[in-house]
Amino acid sequence: MQYRILGKTGLKISGMGFGGIPIQRIDAEGTKVLMHKLMDAGVNYIDTARGYTVSEEYLGYALEGIRDRFVLATKSMARDKEGMQKDIDISLKNLRTDYIDLYQVHNPNAAQLEQVLAPGGALEALLQARAEGKIGHIGITLHDVNLFKRALELDWVETIMFPYNIVETQAEELIAQCARKNIGFICMKPLAGGAITDATLAMRYICANPAVTVVIPGMADVSEVEQNIAAVNDESPLTEPELAAMQKIRQELGTNFCRRCNYCQPCTAGINISGAFLFEGYYNRYGLQDWAAGRYLAMPKTASDCVDCGLCEERCPYNLPIREMLKKVSAVFGK
Repeated sequence: MQYRILGKTGLKISGMGFGGIPIQRIDAEGTKVLMHKLMDAGVNYIDTARGYTVSEEYLGYALEGIRDRFVLATKSMARDKEGMQKDIDISLKNLRTDYIDLYQVHNPNAAQLEQVLAPGGALEALLQARAEGKIGHIGITLHDVNLFKRALELDWVETIMFPYNIVETQAEELIAQCARKNIGFICMKPLAGGAITDATLAMRYICANPAVTVVIPGMADVSEVEQNIAAVNDESPLTEPELAAMQKIRQELGTNFCRRCNYCQPCTAGINISGAFLFEGYYNRYGLQDWAAGRYLAMPKTASDCVDCGLCEERCPYNLPIREMLKKVSAVFGK
């Protein structure tokens, strides 16, 4: 396992970390198995969030006795001082630790970032918690290129997390700026929210960029850990067939696709929006028509139940035309 310094933090971390979203699908014991597998493989960076339901709690249980072997990062969507103070204390309790190495402002939009920075904003709580030793360093996670540019100019930002993968390269120059400014760059969505199915190819692409400090694929199974570690440790140059495969993925996916971040939820009509798009993808891209149709039609609410309220589009960090996309899903499945 290769190790790097996480920008201004000075923390020495593995080139591949662990993204804590998928462990919501397993349990505390399964999480413990994963943590010990990661430790044995030399992976020492873990990312989670207050918003990932049970993720912090499962990790707190799984890390008992081995907490000091990991650099632990989490994040909060609180925008004011009081809310952030509360979330930091909850994170400490859930993670069963007396300090968190990196605490991040979680995905603010432009107006929310101003609230974070204003008097009485979340930044005050983060700076206070750092002074008290509750947290070690402060970062930010984003989905908007313009906010990425803004974050690069904020002196308190030690790390930036942003989507980067085969089909989402819009921030490549900003990622290079991170390296020049000694800001740690944390790569999220390496598989574009599951849209890219060749995990090895996806990881190889990201690791070929030296400006990426750490990539954090979400993993819920030991086999996924093993596959991703093998890909990260393969430092051979990308081959012509690999480059051709990447180009094919770009052509198939384009940019108008769901990353399954679920920020659009909850749907007013109760539709599992990302689930609908997932099954449509399996139907059209992977030749699994019968399988996809069976599971889509078994959903309690389908795309045709959309009431056209538009709230999902207001929440989507990628500005996707979700209502039009749902109409296409409905047309595919006839419901």
